[in-house]
Amino acid sequence: MEREVVTSGSPWEQKYGYRRAVRVGPHIHVSGTAPLDEQGNVSSVGDAYAQARRCFEIALNAAAQLGASVGHVVRTRMYVTDMRFADDFGRAHGEVFGAHPPASTMVEVRKLIEPDMLIEIELEAYIP
Repeated sequence: MEREVVTSGSPWEQKYGYRRAVRVGPHIHVSGTAPLDEQGNVSSVGDAYAQARRCFEIALNAAAQLGASVGHVVRTRMYVTDMRFADDFGRAHGEVFGAHPPASTMVEVRKLIEPDMLIEIELEAYIP
């Protein structure tokens, strides 16, 4: 089966050996996506909702480059550093996927790669 990839251009991809997204057949997997701005800085420091929206924007853009739309997303995983912001993260998720809710998980983790990151998101899509 052919393998297609999307790269973010991040130095972490080369250093840690991964790609932003990979498509094999009808399956698309988007790597953990952090809330970074165009310059590679943490976006919206302290704003859980805005960081979640930024993560979804980046992840869905990568999926779209491989042919997927929001309606193709079947699974999301949200790794969050503070469950007190669950409603903010959940509101962003609901706004993005309201018409096509995927299976989803939200897990609190001790920390992410940058201290100002409140969330990192993975998603999976299926294109029949």
